[in-house]
Amino acid sequence: MKTNAIRILESKNITHSIIEYKSNEEEIDAVSVANKIRALPETVFKTLIARNDRNEIIVFVIPGNFELNLKKAAKASGSKSVEMIKVKELQPLTGYIRGGCSPIGMKKLFPTFIDETARLYDTIYCSAGVRGIQVNISSFDLALLINADFANLI
Repeated sequence: MKTNAIRILESKNITHSIIEYKSNEEEIDAVSVANKIRALPETVFKTLIARNDRNEIIVFVIPGNFELNLKKAAKASGSKSVEMIKVKELQPLTGYIRGGCSPIGMKKLFPTFIDETARLYDTIYCSAGVRGIQVNISSFDLALLINADFANLI
């Protein structure tokens, strides 16, 4: 199955691999995904969507076994504050559902920040845009593709 994120990677000739796994409603968190694909949880990154004090949407990509530090996220994005969007807003804003939100190929290119720990690994995993498929990609290639900055977010 080719998702929009996979089509974008292929069209730009970005080195990546695709990992499929069995998905269910109860295990959509990044740590469960890491277990299913036999990867370290700190290499499986989740994509989180937040809104800042100026009502701007900002994307944060962080290791699956950590929580987003909202103060650090605000600082990194030059905001006074950020808060997570409501789940019901996710699909209309990004085109993706919870558990299948990819930082690649959202409806719009939002300001995006990847946690700096991603640079510690040759490659990281992120959602390919649906539950059950992950993309393994260099964090540097990912950052270039989505125009993201690295920052301390956890």
